[in-house]
Amino acid sequence: MASDVPTSEPPEEEPSARSSGAVPQPGGASRHGALYRFLLVHEVDQYPTTGKRSGYLALAVVATVVLYYTYYTQTGVTPNILRSFHMSFGFYVGIVIVSNLIGAFASLPASKTDRLGRSNVVIYGLLIVGLLVAVGVPNVSSEWGFAVVISAIGLVEGAILVATPALVRDFSPQLGRASAMGFWTVGPVAGSLVVSIVANHTLSHFGDWQSQFIISGLSAIGAFVLALFFLKDLSPRLRDQLMVSVRDQTLVEARSRGLSDQELVEATQRPWRQILKWDLVGSAVGISIFLLVYFAASGFFTIYFSTTFKNANGSYFTVTQANGLNTWFWGADAVALVIFGALSDRLRVRKPFMLGGTLVAGALLVVFLAQAGNAHTGYYTLVVIEIFLASGLSIAYAPWMAGYTETVEAKNPALVGTGLALWGWILRLVVGISFIFLPMVISSVSPVVDNQPYATPAVQKFLVEHADSVAFATKHTALLDTLNQPANAAVVAPLTAASLKGQTPSGPDIAAAQKQLGPKVFGELLTYQKQLLTLVVPYQKQLDYLSANQAHLTALQRAVGRSPAQWQHWFWVCIGGMVLFVPTIFLTKGRWSPRRAREDAERHAREVEEELARLHATSA
Repeated sequence: MASDVPTSEPPEEEPSARSSGAVPQPGGASRHGALYRFLLVHEVDQYPTTGKRSGYLALAVVATVVLYYTYYTQTGVTPNILRSFHMSFGFYVGIVIVSNLIGAFASLPASKTDRLGRSNVVIYGLLIVGLLVAVGVPNVSSEWGFAVVISAIGLVEGAILVATPALVRDFSPQLGRASAMGFWTVGPVAGSLVVSIVANHTLSHFGDWQSQFIISGLSAIGAFVLALFFLKDLSPRLRDQLMVSVRDQTLVEARSRGLSDQELVEATQRPWRQILKWDLVGSAVGISIFLLVYFAASGFFTIYFSTTFKNANGSYFTVTQANGLNTWFWGADAVALVIFGALSDRLRVRKPFMLGGTLVAGALLVVFLAQAGNAHTGYYTLVVIEIFLASGLSIAYAPWMAGYTETVEAKNPALVGTGLALWGWILRLVVGISFIFLPMVISSVSPVVDNQPYATPAVQKFLVEHADSVAFATKHTALLDTLNQPANAAVVAPLTAASLKGQTPSGPDIAAAQKQLGPKVFGELLTYQKQLLTLVVPYQKQLDYLSANQAHLTALQRAVGRSPAQWQHWFWVCIGGMVLFVPTIFLTKGRWSPRRAREDAERHAREVEEELARLHATSA
């Protein structure tokens, strides 16, 4: 087939001029030196071979993983950050909301990648994020400084959120798009996994939470160096075209030789007028509300598991156990993204997967929320439910990403970046808004997080193993407070010491205690002598701690009691989002029937052959 393509080459056009989006001028690149070209020119003028194309796709995925690893680093050490800055959970949630909203509006200028290219946004975005995370965060000294740096990271993340899937689209024909998007979507999931893995293996070694940001920041700088040397863009002449399968390569390259500079400029003029259509807006809103449970999982599942479910001994799941459950969720999510993305490509349909994944995720979310009412649901029962819930989300999401980019291509393949900017803007807005309302629905989150530091593992263990001591101390708080007063404690101590040794207290000691305490309190002391000796005296230090922090522990206990029902309310909201997503499935391009999709592909192949023949005849 390649022999039928005209072999004459067009006049050379320098990549640097094309990267700027301007009409290139002859000899433009000759004015720039090798260093300029190395740093800023990252285009290829021929569609890469399978090996190189896979390499570029892999780099885009690696960049996404590293980006989300840095973005989610704070989630692995949130309690440490709150304690370090004496930050309230409400303030922390505010930082997350602002960061997401800034990222939403940073997505809009990223539409310019249709003209300027994608690679430089990814390359230098990684450098900026790496410096902010490795240098900026560890050196802030207040909660407001932390807020400023995290918001700046959100700004860069919003731009890269558009550029990386656009790169994946450029290097993945439609018949392999869902697989490629499945790998790209693994990025946020893998980022969360890496945060947990690195924290588990290094946090205890380094001791301070800043170490986690330094590690993730250095990984971003390393990814920057890798991308600077090896990440490439397709030239505008190639990326502005629709490519259904790799067999279209010959035609795409032949067309690119016939495109004038004016045609390239015209293809990206008035981009928002072409892209801001009800079907794309509706589709982006639909997938965003479908992912409400995903947003909750990424931000709050650790809190949910550690304050809702109990071990066999009656203690709540530890943070380690909660992170273990998260690992199962994200691991299943990642695997399912790849498997069902590939299956969608094989069957050449997207919509059946979107609908099927929604039904699976919705049904499992109903089962999942029902467990909140049973604090003793087993750990591995939750694991099984999580695996199927995460898989349902993935079954729908990877094909949706493919279908959405194909819908944008149907309007104008030169404006995929603009279409993804629209999606990124809407997605980040929904995340920010959901994080505003989630603490309102689940009002127990703030008191749980704010007061949880007072319920240390040792305290929780004591509460479970010595519930009788706690109950006695709670019932007789006034008596214990009276006995613990310095003057009273001085006369009670000799009586207690003698009783512990099995001796009878001396007459003078008894008389002194009776005079100091008065007949009423002294009578209570005699009545509860056994309980005081067995339930109170051996655990005086622990009971003193509970007494001093009673307000915090009581607020925590009340919040934990309200938490399961409130989480169930939010999960029903998430199910509502899934229901509303279903009608938007019909807005995306593509067939429901694999047979009809196969017929479309065969017809497209014939059209490619016919157009190649016409191009050959015209050239001849």
